[in-house]
Amino acid sequence: KKLPLKAAKEHSIPKDLNKVLENKVMETVLDLSYVKLSVVERTCSGDADSEGIVSKSVSSHSDLIPGVYEGGLKIWECTFDLMDYFSEAEIAFTNKTVLDLGCGAGLLGIVALQGEAARVHFQDYNSTVIDEITLPNVVANCTSESRRMGRGKDRKASKPPSKRPRKAEGSPDVLNRCRFFSGEWSQVSQLLLNSNKPCPKYDIILSSETIYNPDYYGALHDTLAQLLDRNGRVYLASKVHYFGVGGGIYLFEKFIEDKNVFRTSVVKTIDQGLQRCIMEIAFKNSC
Repeated sequence: KKLPLKAAKEHSIPKDLNKVLENKVMETVLDLSYVKLSVVERTCSGDADSEGIVSKSVSSHSDLIPGVYEGGLKIWECTFDLMDYFSEAEIAFTNKTVLDLGCGAGLLGIVALQGEAARVHFQDYNSTVIDEITLPNVVANCTSESRRMGRGKDRKASKPPSKRPRKAEGSPDVLNRCRFFSGEWSQVSQLLLNSNKPCPKYDIILSSETIYNPDYYGALHDTLAQLLDRNGRVYLASKVHYFGVGGGIYLFEKFIEDKNVFRTSVVKTIDQGLQRCIMEIAFKNSC
């Protein structure tokens, strides 16, 4: 089966950043700001969400409607596994070009921005997720207050969640390093590769909980092969097995092995709750 070819779109960054945060209530986790989902569900009910994914997700009590809504409204636990791994493995983002693939809330890309990445691009299947979740989160974490946060080594020693509107009071210079895209992976790849704007291959591609459905493996593999720098690295976080959907880390590892383009290694296994893994992916014969 093929992933539905949802058209790719680049999302412009509004000049008035306060408009991005209008009617948004922010919470914090690990010193990162993120949009409170229940408020988005109220403000985007009915026709307010052009894709209808918020009302469809709420009415169906589902975090996944294949080809319609792919889970980007929720922060999944493997995101935090990968953030922990960044610290443990001392992953350096300085001056790197980074893609947050299947970004959802965009927390992985925001961490890369805070790590002084040269450029960070964010991609999610749904345009609503980019407009209502990802972009507001990036803007909220670019304020003067937010940019001072999360610099300490013990990111977990964060205060209890705060719930307040946030104004974009800081310099928007960080946003000059960002681009935002929605659409299916192969479509976004073509948009990037055919763009008039220079788009060098990515030094680092980050992805969390994107291999739950084996039907999507071909599109994901091809996207990584097209967009990763020859000596770049992919850091992918996943549950070992996704019950009810059929995907998981070992099935994807076998898929990659059969394609014979990349080499993979499971660099961390988390055994609390459902078993989860961090996988590092690189081209064969790369440095």
